[in-house]
Amino acid sequence: MLGNIISIEDNTVTIKLEIEVDKIQSLTNLLVVMQDNKNNFIGEITNIKKDIAEINLLGEMIDDKFVFGIVRKPSFGSIIKLVSKEKVKSIISVDKYDEKKDLYVGKSIIYDGVDICVDINSFFSEHFAIFGSTGSGKSCSVSRLIQNIFCKTKQIPYKASLFIFDAYGEYHSAFTKLHEKTPEINFKAYTTNVNSTDTEILKIPLWLLGVDDIALLLGATKHSQLPIIEKALKLVSIFAKDESEVIKTKNDIIARALLDILSSGRESSQIRDQIFSVLSYYYTSELNLDTVVEQPGYSRALKQCFNLDSTGKIREMELIMNFFTSYLNDDYELNLPDGSFKYNLHDLKDAFDFALISEGVLKSDKIYDETNILKVRLHSLVNSDDAEYFNYPVYISKGNYIRELITASNGKKAQIINFNINYIDDRLAKTITKIYSKMLFDYSKESKTRGTLPFHIILEEAHRYVQNDNDVFLLGYNIFERITKEGRKYGVLLGFISQRPSELSETAISQCSNFMIFKMLHPKDIEYIKNMLPNVTNEIIKRLRILQPGNCVAFGSAFRIPVLIKMDMPDPAPSSSSCDISNNWFVEKH
Repeated sequence: MLGNIISIEDNTVTIKLEIEVDKIQSLTNLLVVMQDNKNNFIGEITNIKKDIAEINLLGEMIDDKFVFGIVRKPSFGSIIKLVSKEKVKSIISVDKYDEKKDLYVGKSIIYDGVDICVDINSFFSEHFAIFGSTGSGKSCSVSRLIQNIFCKTKQIPYKASLFIFDAYGEYHSAFTKLHEKTPEINFKAYTTNVNSTDTEILKIPLWLLGVDDIALLLGATKHSQLPIIEKALKLVSIFAKDESEVIKTKNDIIARALLDILSSGRESSQIRDQIFSVLSYYYTSELNLDTVVEQPGYSRALKQCFNLDSTGKIREMELIMNFFTSYLNDDYELNLPDGSFKYNLHDLKDAFDFALISEGVLKSDKIYDETNILKVRLHSLVNSDDAEYFNYPVYISKGNYIRELITASNGKKAQIINFNINYIDDRLAKTITKIYSKMLFDYSKESKTRGTLPFHIILEEAHRYVQNDNDVFLLGYNIFERITKEGRKYGVLLGFISQRPSELSETAISQCSNFMIFKMLHPKDIEYIKNMLPNVTNEIIKRLRILQPGNCVAFGSAFRIPVLIKMDMPDPAPSSSSCDISNNWFVEKH
Protein backbone atom coordinates (compact mmCIF):
# COMPACT_ATOMS: atom_id res chain seq x y z
CA MET A 1 0.00 0.00 0.00
CA LEU A 2 1.36 3.39 -1.03
CA GLY A 3 -0.36 5.52 1.59
CA ASN A 4 -3.58 7.10 2.78
CA ILE A 5 -5.80 9.72 1.17
CA ILE A 6 -5.71 13.03 3.01
CA SER A 7 -7.65 15.20 0.56
CA ILE A 8 -9.78 15.04 -2.59
CA GLU A 9 -10.14 18.29 -4.51
CA ASP A 10 -11.65 18.47 -8.00
CA ASN A 11 -9.80 15.78 -9.98
CA THR A 12 -6.78 15.58 -7.68
CA VAL A 13 -6.32 13.09 -4.86
CA THR A 14 -3.59 13.88 -2.33
CA ILE A 15 -2.08 11.03 -0.30
CA LYS A 16 0.40 10.76 2.52
CA LEU A 17 2.98 8.18 1.48
CA GLU A 18 3.65 5.26 3.81
CA ILE A 19 6.81 4.13 1.98
CA GLU A 20 10.35 5.45 1.90
CA VAL A 21 10.43 7.30 -1.43
CA ASP A 22 14.23 7.54 -1.58
CA LYS A 23 14.59 3.76 -1.50
CA ILE A 24 12.37 2.90 -4.50
CA GLN A 25 12.06 3.82 -8.14
CA SER A 26 10.62 7.14 -9.18
CA LEU A 27 6.87 7.16 -8.71
CA THR A 28 6.13 10.16 -10.91
CA ASN A 29 3.86 9.35 -13.87
CA LEU A 30 3.14 5.82 -12.64
CA LEU A 31 -0.43 4.58 -12.56
CA VAL A 32 -2.13 3.68 -9.28
CA VAL A 33 -5.35 1.89 -8.41
CA MET A 34 -7.52 3.09 -5.53
CA GLN A 35 -9.67 0.22 -4.33
CA ASP A 36 -12.88 1.27 -2.62
CA ASN A 37 -15.26 -1.60 -1.85
CA LYS A 38 -16.29 -2.70 -5.39
CA ASN A 39 -14.79 0.32 -7.12
CA ASN A 40 -11.32 0.50 -8.61
CA PHE A 41 -10.28 4.05 -9.52
CA ILE A 42 -7.25 4.61 -11.75
CA GLY A 43 -5.04 7.67 -11.43
CA GLU A 44 -1.59 8.94 -12.36
CA ILE A 45 0.96 10.23 -9.86
CA THR A 46 1.79 13.75 -11.03
CA ASN A 47 3.71 15.35 -8.15
CA ILE A 48 5.66 14.20 -5.10
CA LYS A 49 6.78 16.53 -2.27
CA LYS A 50 8.62 14.68 0.49
CA ASP A 51 5.98 12.25 1.78
CA ILE A 52 3.04 13.81 -0.07
CA ALA A 53 1.93 12.67 -3.52
CA GLU A 54 -0.72 14.11 -5.85
CA ILE A 55 -2.72 11.79 -8.08
CA ASN A 56 -4.70 12.89 -11.14
CA LEU A 57 -7.86 10.79 -11.48
CA LEU A 58 -8.24 9.20 -14.94
CA GLY A 59 -10.99 6.58 -14.84
CA GLU A 60 -12.21 3.30 -13.43
CA MET A 61 -11.75 -0.42 -13.93
CA ILE A 62 -15.24 -1.79 -14.61
CA ASP A 63 -15.65 -5.53 -15.22
CA ASP A 64 -11.86 -5.70 -15.46
CA LYS A 65 -11.78 -3.14 -18.31
CA PHE A 66 -10.56 0.42 -18.10
CA VAL A 67 -13.15 3.16 -18.68
CA PHE A 68 -11.86 6.71 -19.07
CA GLY A 69 -13.64 9.45 -17.13
CA ILE A 70 -14.72 10.10 -13.57
CA VAL A 71 -18.31 10.26 -12.32
CA ARG A 72 -17.51 9.24 -8.73
CA LYS A 73 -14.59 9.81 -6.36
CA PRO A 74 -12.71 7.30 -4.18
CA SER A 75 -13.36 7.27 -0.42
CA PHE A 76 -10.75 8.26 2.14
CA GLY A 77 -10.44 4.63 3.18
CA SER A 78 -9.40 3.43 -0.28
CA ILE A 79 -6.47 1.03 -0.57
CA ILE A 80 -3.88 2.55 -2.92
CA LYS A 81 -1.47 0.39 -4.92
CA LEU A 82 0.67 0.70 -8.04
CA VAL A 83 -0.98 -0.84 -11.09
CA SER A 84 0.78 -4.04 -12.11
CA LYS A 85 2.67 -4.10 -15.41
CA GLU A 86 0.18 -6.61 -16.84
CA LYS A 87 -2.76 -4.33 -16.03
CA VAL A 88 -0.89 -1.29 -17.33
CA LYS A 89 -0.93 -2.74 -20.84
CA SER A 90 -4.72 -2.92 -20.83
CA ILE A 91 -4.88 0.76 -19.80
CA ILE A 92 -2.29 2.42 -22.01
CA SER A 93 -2.32 -0.01 -24.94
CA VAL A 94 -4.66 -2.68 -26.34
CA ASP A 95 -5.83 -5.69 -24.35
CA LYS A 96 -4.45 -8.27 -26.79
CA TYR A 97 -2.61 -7.29 -29.97
CA ASP A 98 -4.37 -8.34 -33.19
CA GLU A 99 -2.30 -7.62 -36.31
CA LYS A 100 -5.35 -6.95 -38.48
CA LYS A 101 -7.15 -4.71 -35.98
CA ASP A 102 -4.30 -3.04 -34.12
CA LEU A 103 -1.29 -0.88 -34.96
CA TYR A 104 1.99 -0.61 -33.08
CA VAL A 105 2.77 3.06 -32.47
CA GLY A 106 5.82 3.15 -30.21
CA LYS A 107 7.11 2.33 -26.76
CA SER A 108 5.99 3.58 -23.36
CA ILE A 109 8.37 6.15 -21.91
CA ILE A 110 7.26 5.33 -18.36
CA TYR A 111 7.02 1.52 -18.46
CA ASP A 112 10.02 -0.33 -19.90
CA GLY A 113 9.12 -3.09 -22.32
CA VAL A 114 5.50 -1.97 -22.80
CA ASP A 115 4.49 -1.32 -26.42
CA ILE A 116 1.84 1.29 -27.16
CA CYS A 117 -0.64 0.00 -29.72
CA VAL A 118 -3.97 1.41 -30.87
CA ASP A 119 -7.07 0.05 -32.49
CA ILE A 120 -6.70 0.92 -36.21
CA ASN A 121 -10.36 1.88 -36.57
CA SER A 122 -10.24 4.14 -33.53
CA PHE A 123 -7.30 6.06 -34.99
CA PHE A 124 -7.69 5.99 -38.77
CA SER A 125 -11.48 6.21 -39.06
CA GLU A 126 -11.22 9.65 -37.45
CA HIS A 127 -9.37 12.83 -38.39
CA PHE A 128 -6.06 13.21 -36.57
CA ALA A 129 -3.48 15.90 -35.88
CA ILE A 130 0.24 15.67 -35.19
CA PHE A 131 1.87 18.81 -33.78
CA GLY A 132 5.46 19.62 -32.89
CA SER A 133 8.06 22.36 -33.17
CA THR A 134 10.93 22.13 -35.65
CA GLY A 135 13.42 19.52 -34.47
CA SER A 136 10.91 17.67 -32.28
CA GLY A 137 11.13 14.52 -34.41
CA LYS A 138 7.73 15.05 -36.02
CA SER A 139 8.66 14.05 -39.60
CA CYS A 140 10.56 10.95 -38.50
CA SER A 141 7.68 9.90 -36.27
CA VAL A 142 5.09 10.38 -39.01
CA SER A 143 7.26 8.31 -41.35
CA ARG A 144 7.58 5.57 -38.75
CA LEU A 145 3.85 5.54 -38.02
CA ILE A 146 3.06 5.04 -41.72
CA GLN A 147 5.83 2.46 -42.12
CA ASN A 148 4.29 0.51 -39.26
CA ILE A 149 1.03 0.24 -41.22
CA PHE A 150 2.73 -1.35 -44.21
CA CYS A 151 5.29 -3.57 -42.47
CA LYS A 152 2.98 -6.09 -40.84
CA THR A 153 4.06 -9.71 -41.11
CA LYS A 154 0.72 -11.35 -41.94
CA GLN A 155 -1.70 -8.62 -42.99
CA ILE A 156 -1.34 -6.38 -46.06
CA PRO A 157 -3.32 -3.10 -46.21
CA TYR A 158 -3.68 -3.45 -49.98
CA LYS A 159 -6.70 -1.13 -50.30
CA ALA A 160 -5.21 1.70 -48.25
CA SER A 161 -4.91 5.06 -50.07
CA LEU A 162 -2.74 7.66 -48.33
CA PHE A 163 -2.38 10.95 -50.21
CA ILE A 164 0.55 12.86 -48.69
CA PHE A 165 1.03 16.52 -49.58
CA ASP A 166 4.73 16.84 -48.91
CA ALA A 167 5.69 20.47 -48.30
CA TYR A 168 9.45 19.89 -48.42
CA GLY A 169 9.81 16.70 -50.44
CA GLU A 170 10.90 14.85 -47.28
CA TYR A 171 8.88 11.66 -47.43
CA HIS A 172 9.98 10.18 -50.76
CA SER A 173 13.03 8.53 -49.23
CA ALA A 174 10.99 7.11 -46.32
CA PHE A 175 8.50 5.19 -48.48
CA THR A 176 10.04 4.56 -51.88
CA LYS A 177 11.57 1.22 -50.75
CA LEU A 178 8.52 -0.24 -49.01
CA HIS A 179 7.97 -2.40 -52.11
CA GLU A 180 11.27 -4.19 -51.38
CA LYS A 181 10.03 -5.26 -47.94
CA THR A 182 6.44 -5.94 -48.95
CA PRO A 183 6.10 -6.55 -52.72
CA GLU A 184 2.33 -6.02 -52.64
CA ILE A 185 2.79 -2.42 -51.43
CA ASN A 186 3.41 0.33 -53.99
CA PHE A 187 4.56 3.92 -53.60
CA LYS A 188 3.71 6.54 -56.22
CA ALA A 189 5.28 10.00 -56.42
CA TYR A 190 4.40 13.25 -58.16
CA THR A 191 6.55 16.36 -58.20
CA THR A 192 6.05 20.06 -58.89
CA ASN A 193 9.58 20.30 -60.28
CA VAL A 194 8.79 20.93 -63.95
CA ASN A 195 12.37 19.98 -64.91
CA SER A 196 12.19 16.57 -63.29
CA THR A 197 13.07 13.61 -65.48
CA ASP A 198 12.79 10.79 -62.92
CA THR A 199 9.50 11.64 -61.17
CA GLU A 200 6.11 12.20 -62.78
CA ILE A 201 5.12 15.88 -62.85
CA LEU A 202 1.87 16.74 -61.09
CA LYS A 203 -0.81 17.50 -63.69
CA ILE A 204 -4.49 18.23 -63.10
CA PRO A 205 -7.03 17.98 -65.96
CA LEU A 206 -8.40 21.52 -66.19
CA TRP A 207 -11.81 20.30 -67.40
CA LEU A 208 -12.41 18.56 -64.05
CA LEU A 209 -12.42 21.90 -62.19
CA GLY A 210 -15.62 23.74 -61.35
CA VAL A 211 -16.46 27.36 -60.60
CA ASP A 212 -15.24 27.07 -57.00
CA ASP A 213 -11.90 25.57 -58.07
CA ILE A 214 -11.26 28.28 -60.66
CA ALA A 215 -12.21 30.94 -58.11
CA LEU A 216 -9.56 29.59 -55.74
CA LEU A 217 -7.03 29.23 -58.54
CA LEU A 218 -7.45 32.87 -59.57
CA GLY A 219 -7.63 34.19 -56.01
CA ALA A 220 -11.19 35.52 -56.22
CA THR A 221 -12.30 37.46 -53.14
CA LYS A 222 -15.64 39.04 -54.08
CA HIS A 223 -19.05 37.61 -54.98
CA SER A 224 -19.18 39.88 -58.04
CA GLN A 225 -16.31 37.88 -59.54
CA LEU A 226 -18.11 34.53 -59.47
CA PRO A 227 -20.60 35.21 -62.32
CA ILE A 228 -17.68 36.03 -64.63
CA ILE A 229 -15.97 32.76 -63.77
CA GLU A 230 -19.22 30.86 -64.28
CA LYS A 231 -19.83 32.58 -67.63
CA ALA A 232 -16.25 31.82 -68.72
CA LEU A 233 -16.73 28.13 -67.96
CA LYS A 234 -20.01 28.12 -69.88
CA LEU A 235 -18.34 29.80 -72.85
CA VAL A 236 -15.42 27.38 -72.81
CA SER A 237 -17.98 24.66 -73.54
CA ILE A 238 -18.30 26.31 -76.94
CA PHE A 239 -14.82 27.76 -77.39
CA ALA A 240 -13.17 24.36 -77.02
CA LYS A 241 -15.29 22.83 -79.78
CA ASP A 242 -16.10 23.46 -83.45
CA GLU A 243 -14.39 26.59 -84.82
CA SER A 244 -17.41 27.80 -86.82
CA GLU A 245 -19.57 27.74 -83.69
CA VAL A 246 -16.83 29.56 -81.78
CA ILE A 247 -16.81 32.43 -84.30
CA LYS A 248 -20.60 32.75 -84.30
CA THR A 249 -20.68 32.88 -80.48
CA LYS A 250 -17.84 35.38 -80.30
CA ASN A 251 -19.52 37.56 -82.92
CA ASP A 252 -22.71 37.54 -80.87
CA ILE A 253 -20.92 38.50 -77.65
CA ILE A 254 -18.93 41.28 -79.34
CA ALA A 255 -21.99 42.65 -81.13
CA ARG A 256 -24.08 42.76 -77.94
CA ALA A 257 -21.31 44.55 -76.06
CA LEU A 258 -20.92 47.09 -78.86
CA LEU A 259 -24.67 47.69 -79.07
CA ASP A 260 -24.65 48.38 -75.32
CA ILE A 261 -21.93 50.96 -75.85
CA LEU A 262 -23.84 52.59 -78.74
CA SER A 263 -26.93 52.97 -76.52
CA SER A 264 -25.02 54.13 -73.44
CA GLY A 265 -25.89 57.78 -73.97
CA ARG A 266 -22.29 58.94 -73.81
CA GLU A 267 -20.77 61.49 -76.11
CA SER A 268 -20.24 60.23 -79.64
CA SER A 269 -16.46 60.63 -79.47
CA GLN A 270 -16.36 58.53 -76.29
CA ILE A 271 -18.56 55.88 -77.89
CA ARG A 272 -16.30 55.74 -80.93
CA ASP A 273 -13.13 55.49 -78.85
CA GLN A 274 -14.56 52.73 -76.65
CA ILE A 275 -15.78 50.70 -79.64
CA PHE A 276 -12.37 51.02 -81.26
CA SER A 277 -10.78 49.93 -78.00
CA VAL A 278 -13.04 46.88 -77.70
CA LEU A 279 -12.57 45.84 -81.33
CA SER A 280 -8.82 46.20 -80.99
CA TYR A 281 -8.85 43.40 -78.42
CA TYR A 282 -12.05 41.46 -79.07
CA TYR A 283 -12.46 40.50 -82.70
CA THR A 284 -12.89 37.59 -85.06
CA SER A 285 -12.08 37.00 -88.70
CA GLU A 286 -15.65 38.06 -89.51
CA LEU A 287 -16.10 40.99 -87.11
CA ASN A 288 -13.25 43.47 -86.69
CA LEU A 289 -12.35 47.08 -87.44
CA ASP A 290 -11.44 46.16 -91.01
CA THR A 291 -14.62 44.20 -91.74
CA VAL A 292 -16.19 45.51 -94.94
CA VAL A 293 -19.60 47.15 -94.51
CA GLU A 294 -21.60 46.79 -97.69
CA GLN A 295 -23.94 49.56 -98.83
CA PRO A 296 -25.83 50.01 -102.10
CA GLY A 297 -23.28 51.32 -104.58
CA TYR A 298 -20.19 51.20 -102.39
CA SER A 299 -18.46 49.55 -99.44
CA ARG A 300 -15.99 50.61 -96.74
CA ALA A 301 -14.21 49.32 -93.67
CA LEU A 302 -16.13 49.39 -90.38
CA LYS A 303 -13.66 51.83 -88.79
CA GLN A 304 -14.48 54.36 -91.53
CA CYS A 305 -18.15 54.41 -90.50
CA PHE A 306 -17.52 56.33 -87.30
CA ASN A 307 -16.91 59.81 -88.73
CA LEU A 308 -18.59 62.59 -86.77
CA ASP A 309 -20.77 65.28 -88.36
CA SER A 310 -20.61 69.03 -87.63
CA THR A 311 -22.70 68.55 -84.48
CA GLY A 312 -20.34 65.89 -83.11
CA LYS A 313 -22.72 62.97 -83.77
CA ILE A 314 -21.83 59.71 -85.50
CA ARG A 315 -23.16 60.08 -89.02
CA GLU A 316 -23.83 56.44 -89.72
CA MET A 317 -25.37 55.49 -86.35
CA GLU A 318 -28.32 53.62 -87.86
CA LEU A 319 -26.07 51.79 -90.32
CA ILE A 320 -23.70 50.71 -87.52
CA MET A 321 -26.57 49.58 -85.27
CA ASN A 322 -28.04 47.44 -88.08
CA PHE A 323 -24.59 46.07 -88.91
CA PHE A 324 -23.93 44.88 -85.34
CA THR A 325 -27.48 43.57 -85.00
CA SER A 326 -26.89 41.28 -87.99
CA TYR A 327 -24.32 39.38 -85.90
CA LEU A 328 -26.69 38.57 -83.05
CA ASN A 329 -27.18 34.86 -82.63
CA ASP A 330 -29.64 33.29 -80.19
CA ASP A 331 -29.10 29.83 -81.57
CA TYR A 332 -26.81 28.49 -78.84
CA GLU A 333 -27.20 27.29 -75.26
CA LEU A 334 -24.65 27.84 -72.51
CA ASN A 335 -24.07 25.14 -69.89
CA LEU A 336 -21.31 24.55 -67.39
CA PRO A 337 -18.78 21.94 -68.55
CA ASP A 338 -19.60 18.44 -67.33
CA GLY A 339 -16.07 17.07 -67.62
CA SER A 340 -16.91 15.21 -70.81
CA PHE A 341 -14.54 17.11 -73.11
CA LYS A 342 -11.00 18.39 -72.96
CA TYR A 343 -9.93 22.04 -72.94
CA ASN A 344 -6.79 23.90 -71.91
CA LEU A 345 -5.75 27.14 -70.22
CA HIS A 346 -5.68 29.01 -73.55
CA ASP A 347 -9.29 28.03 -74.19
CA LEU A 348 -10.22 29.20 -70.69
CA LYS A 349 -8.32 32.48 -71.14
CA ASP A 350 -10.15 33.13 -74.41
CA ALA A 351 -13.49 32.33 -72.79
CA PHE A 352 -12.69 34.51 -69.78
CA ASP A 353 -11.86 37.49 -71.97
CA PHE A 354 -15.21 37.23 -73.73
CA ALA A 355 -17.06 36.58 -70.46
CA LEU A 356 -15.92 40.00 -69.29
CA ILE A 357 -17.74 41.85 -72.05
CA SER A 358 -20.60 39.37 -72.18
CA GLU A 359 -21.52 40.12 -68.56
CA GLY A 360 -21.61 43.84 -69.19
CA VAL A 361 -18.64 44.78 -67.03
CA LEU A 362 -17.83 47.57 -69.47
CA LYS A 363 -20.82 49.44 -68.05
CA SER A 364 -19.31 49.65 -64.54
CA ASP A 365 -15.77 50.74 -63.79
CA LYS A 366 -15.96 49.18 -60.32
CA ILE A 367 -17.06 45.74 -61.54
CA TYR A 368 -14.56 45.94 -64.40
CA ASP A 369 -11.72 46.57 -61.95
CA GLU A 370 -12.85 43.72 -59.68
CA THR A 371 -13.07 41.22 -62.52
CA ASN A 372 -10.18 42.44 -64.63
CA ILE A 373 -7.75 41.45 -61.86
CA LEU A 374 -8.83 37.83 -62.37
CA LYS A 375 -8.18 38.19 -66.09
CA VAL A 376 -4.67 39.47 -65.34
CA ARG A 377 -4.01 36.52 -63.00
CA LEU A 378 -5.27 34.04 -65.57
CA HIS A 379 -3.08 35.55 -68.27
CA SER A 380 -0.09 35.40 -65.89
CA LEU A 381 -0.83 31.73 -65.14
CA VAL A 382 -1.06 30.88 -68.84
CA ASN A 383 2.36 32.42 -69.46
CA SER A 384 4.10 30.98 -66.38
CA ASP A 385 5.77 27.67 -65.60
CA ASP A 386 2.79 26.88 -63.37
CA ALA A 387 0.69 26.34 -66.49
CA GLU A 388 2.42 22.96 -66.82
CA TYR A 389 0.45 21.64 -63.82
CA PHE A 390 -2.79 22.05 -65.77
CA ASN A 391 -1.49 20.75 -69.10
CA TYR A 392 -2.86 17.23 -68.95
CA PRO A 393 -1.99 15.62 -72.30
CA VAL A 394 -5.12 13.56 -73.07
CA TYR A 395 -8.78 13.55 -72.16
CA ILE A 396 -9.64 11.62 -68.99
CA SER A 397 -12.80 11.47 -66.88
CA LYS A 398 -12.80 12.26 -63.15
CA GLY A 399 -13.30 8.63 -62.18
CA ASN A 400 -10.50 7.39 -64.41
CA TYR A 401 -8.21 10.21 -63.24
CA ILE A 402 -8.61 9.24 -59.58
CA ARG A 403 -8.17 5.58 -60.45
CA GLU A 404 -5.00 6.61 -62.31
CA LEU A 405 -3.76 8.43 -59.17
CA ILE A 406 -3.97 5.25 -57.10
CA THR A 407 -2.48 2.97 -59.76
CA ALA A 408 1.26 2.31 -59.61
CA SER A 409 3.56 2.06 -62.62
CA ASN A 410 3.30 -1.74 -62.47
CA GLY A 411 -0.47 -1.50 -62.96
CA LYS A 412 -1.27 -2.54 -59.39
CA LYS A 413 -2.80 -0.57 -56.52
CA ALA A 414 -0.66 2.25 -55.09
CA GLN A 415 -1.15 2.63 -51.35
CA ILE A 416 0.94 5.78 -50.78
CA ILE A 417 0.64 8.68 -53.22
CA ASN A 418 3.12 11.45 -52.45
CA PHE A 419 2.78 14.95 -53.91
CA ASN A 420 6.02 16.90 -53.59
CA ILE A 421 4.75 20.51 -53.57
CA ASN A 422 8.11 21.97 -52.58
CA TYR A 423 8.61 23.76 -55.92
CA ILE A 424 5.55 26.02 -55.89
CA ASP A 425 4.62 29.00 -53.75
CA ASP A 426 2.28 28.67 -50.78
CA ARG A 427 -0.70 30.22 -52.58
CA LEU A 428 -0.65 27.72 -55.42
CA ALA A 429 0.20 24.87 -53.04
CA LYS A 430 -2.86 25.73 -50.95
CA THR A 431 -5.05 25.82 -54.06
CA ILE A 432 -3.76 22.49 -55.35
CA THR A 433 -4.30 20.75 -52.00
CA LYS A 434 -7.85 22.13 -51.92
CA ILE A 435 -8.55 21.04 -55.52
CA TYR A 436 -7.36 17.49 -54.86
CA SER A 437 -9.16 17.27 -51.52
CA LYS A 438 -12.44 18.42 -53.08
CA MET A 439 -12.00 16.05 -56.01
CA LEU A 440 -11.40 13.06 -53.72
CA PHE A 441 -14.27 14.07 -51.45
CA ASP A 442 -16.71 14.50 -54.36
CA TYR A 443 -15.62 11.18 -55.86
CA SER A 444 -16.20 9.34 -52.57
CA LYS A 445 -19.51 11.12 -51.96
CA GLU A 446 -20.78 10.09 -55.41
CA SER A 447 -19.63 6.49 -55.06
CA LYS A 448 -22.40 3.89 -54.93
CA THR A 449 -20.43 1.89 -52.36
CA ARG A 450 -19.38 4.76 -50.12
CA GLY A 451 -16.68 4.21 -47.55
CA THR A 452 -15.37 0.98 -49.13
CA LEU A 453 -12.23 2.66 -50.51
CA PRO A 454 -11.09 5.07 -47.78
CA PHE A 455 -8.93 8.05 -48.71
CA HIS A 456 -6.57 9.56 -46.14
CA ILE A 457 -5.32 13.05 -47.01
CA ILE A 458 -2.23 13.90 -44.98
CA LEU A 459 -1.10 17.53 -45.04
CA GLU A 460 2.47 18.31 -44.00
CA GLU A 461 2.82 21.92 -42.76
CA ALA A 462 -0.96 22.00 -42.62
CA HIS A 463 -0.99 25.53 -41.17
CA ARG A 464 -0.10 26.79 -44.66
CA TYR A 465 -3.25 25.38 -46.20
CA VAL A 466 -5.89 24.70 -43.53
CA GLN A 467 -6.57 28.25 -42.42
CA ASN A 468 -9.48 30.51 -41.50
CA ASP A 469 -9.74 31.55 -45.14
CA ASN A 470 -12.12 33.72 -47.12
CA ASP A 471 -13.62 30.56 -48.64
CA VAL A 472 -16.65 30.42 -46.35
CA PHE A 473 -17.57 34.01 -47.24
CA LEU A 474 -16.92 33.54 -50.95
CA LEU A 475 -18.06 29.97 -51.63
CA GLY A 476 -20.09 29.14 -48.55
CA TYR A 477 -17.66 26.48 -47.34
CA ASN A 478 -14.01 25.62 -46.77
CA ILE A 479 -13.26 22.18 -48.25
CA PHE A 480 -11.07 21.10 -45.32
CA GLU A 481 -13.71 22.12 -42.81
CA ARG A 482 -16.38 20.36 -44.88
CA ILE A 483 -14.35 17.15 -44.97
CA THR A 484 -13.71 17.26 -41.23
CA LYS A 485 -17.46 17.58 -40.63
CA GLU A 486 -18.77 15.22 -43.33
CA GLY A 487 -15.87 13.11 -44.57
CA ARG A 488 -15.98 10.29 -42.03
CA LYS A 489 -19.20 8.80 -43.39
CA TYR A 490 -17.73 8.76 -46.91
CA GLY A 491 -14.35 7.41 -45.84
CA VAL A 492 -12.39 10.63 -46.49
CA LEU A 493 -10.15 11.39 -43.52
CA LEU A 494 -7.69 14.21 -42.89
CA GLY A 495 -4.36 14.15 -41.07
CA PHE A 496 -2.88 17.52 -40.09
CA ILE A 497 0.86 17.77 -39.44
CA SER A 498 1.92 21.19 -38.22
CA GLN A 499 4.43 23.14 -36.16
CA ARG A 500 2.00 26.07 -35.74
CA PRO A 501 -1.41 24.72 -34.62
CA SER A 502 -2.56 28.23 -33.64
CA GLU A 503 -2.60 29.16 -37.36
CA LEU A 504 -4.89 26.28 -38.33
CA SER A 505 -8.63 26.52 -38.92
CA GLU A 506 -10.36 26.22 -35.55
CA THR A 507 -13.29 24.38 -37.13
CA ALA A 508 -11.03 21.77 -38.72
CA ILE A 509 -9.05 21.14 -35.54
CA SER A 510 -12.20 20.91 -33.43
CA GLN A 511 -13.28 17.90 -35.53
CA CYS A 512 -10.06 15.93 -34.95
CA SER A 513 -10.38 12.99 -32.56
CA ASN A 514 -6.76 11.92 -32.09
CA PHE A 515 -3.66 13.95 -31.31
CA MET A 516 0.04 13.24 -31.08
CA ILE A 517 1.88 16.27 -29.74
CA PHE A 518 5.65 16.51 -29.75
CA LYS A 519 7.77 19.19 -28.09
CA MET A 520 6.11 22.59 -28.40
CA LEU A 521 7.82 25.84 -27.46
CA HIS A 522 5.78 28.76 -28.77
CA PRO A 523 3.57 30.11 -25.95
CA LYS A 524 0.75 30.95 -28.38
CA ASP A 525 0.66 27.39 -29.73
CA ILE A 526 0.75 25.86 -26.25
CA GLU A 527 -2.08 28.11 -25.10
CA TYR A 528 -4.04 27.24 -28.25
CA ILE A 529 -3.64 23.51 -27.59
CA LYS A 530 -4.76 24.02 -24.00
CA ASN A 531 -7.90 25.92 -25.02
CA MET A 532 -8.90 24.09 -28.19
CA LEU A 533 -8.23 20.39 -27.73
CA PRO A 534 -10.27 17.89 -25.71
CA ASN A 535 -8.81 15.84 -22.83
CA VAL A 536 -5.90 18.23 -22.35
CA THR A 537 -4.93 18.55 -18.71
CA ASN A 538 -2.45 20.91 -17.12
CA GLU A 539 -0.18 17.89 -16.71
CA ILE A 540 -0.04 17.39 -20.49
CA ILE A 541 0.64 21.09 -21.07
CA LYS A 542 3.54 21.02 -18.61
CA ARG A 543 5.15 18.12 -20.48
CA LEU A 544 5.05 19.72 -23.93
CA ARG A 545 8.01 22.03 -23.32
CA ILE A 546 10.36 19.32 -22.04
CA LEU A 547 9.71 16.36 -24.34
CA GLN A 548 12.79 14.85 -25.94
CA PRO A 549 12.95 14.57 -29.76
CA GLY A 550 10.89 11.61 -30.96
CA ASN A 551 8.73 11.57 -27.81
CA CYS A 552 5.12 12.68 -27.79
CA VAL A 553 1.99 12.92 -25.71
CA ALA A 554 -0.84 11.05 -27.45
CA PHE A 555 -4.51 11.25 -26.56
CA GLY A 556 -7.93 11.00 -28.13
CA SER A 557 -10.47 8.34 -29.06
CA ALA A 558 -7.77 5.78 -29.93
CA PHE A 559 -5.98 6.21 -26.58
CA ARG A 560 -7.65 5.20 -23.34
CA ILE A 561 -5.68 7.79 -21.41
CA PRO A 562 -3.17 10.47 -22.43
CA VAL A 563 0.04 8.51 -22.83
CA LEU A 564 3.73 9.31 -23.29
CA ILE A 565 5.20 7.51 -26.32
CA LYS A 566 8.74 7.12 -27.58
CA MET A 567 8.60 6.63 -31.33
CA ASP A 568 11.03 4.28 -33.06
CA MET A 569 13.32 5.73 -35.71
CA PRO A 570 12.01 5.17 -39.23
CA ASP A 571 13.87 2.87 -41.60
CA PRO A 572 14.63 4.46 -43.98
CA ALA A 573 14.35 7.98 -42.60
CA PRO A 574 12.79 10.97 -44.39
CA SER A 575 15.03 13.71 -45.77
CA SER A 576 14.26 16.02 -42.88
CA SER A 577 17.60 16.56 -41.17
CA SER A 578 18.77 20.10 -40.50
CA CYS A 579 21.64 21.73 -42.37
CA ASP A 580 25.04 20.53 -41.09
CA ILE A 581 26.69 23.91 -40.56
CA SER A 582 30.07 22.75 -39.32
CA ASN A 583 30.65 20.35 -42.23
CA ASN A 584 29.48 22.95 -44.73
CA TRP A 585 31.48 25.81 -43.20
CA PHE A 586 34.89 24.33 -42.56
CA VAL A 587 37.64 22.91 -44.78
CA GLU A 588 41.13 21.71 -43.91
CA LYS A 589 43.95 24.26 -43.93
CA HIS A 590 46.65 23.78 -46.55
